Amino acid sequence: MAESAAQPVPTLPVTFRPTRTRVVLLGVGLAMFTTITAIALLLENLGPGERISFVLTAVLLTSVLVLLSRPKVVADEGGVTVVNLTTTRRLEWAQILRVNLRPGDPWVFLDLSDGTSLPALGIQPGVAKQQAIGDARALRALAESRGTGTNAH
Repeated sequence: MAESAAQPVPTLPVTFRPTRTRVVLLGVGLAMFTTITAIALLLENLGPGERISFVLTAVLLTSVLVLLSRPKVVADEGGVTVVNLTTTRRLEWAQILRVNLRPGDPWVFLDLSDGTSLPALGIQPGVAKQQAIGDARALRALAESRGTGTNAH
């Protein structure tokens, strides 16, 4: 991502998320929920408790896929909100020193001013590699123009 200096800075607010992955996960979740629920209703020899357990299983499995589709990165004037699977973290622009997406990385990592690194699962090159690279470059350009990213080495 060495060309980030040439990357135009996007207008804020902007949300980065793995759209294709999200569509697949939510589509599979809906199809799975519908299929399991239909089976529960169509099988004549099931009792009410068994039908309910089928539907609850469908809800549980679909909930896992919805959870997996949750990650996103939202950039606005005040900073960045990183929404991962089970956590949400708000960062000021000055806290982000560098935005990294190296070859082989499963998602973007944000190097923070406190010496830690925060994974940002909302930008992941799995299914849409070019989109993820563009999103990472855009987030890097934002961090460099709004925070202390230009001083990072």
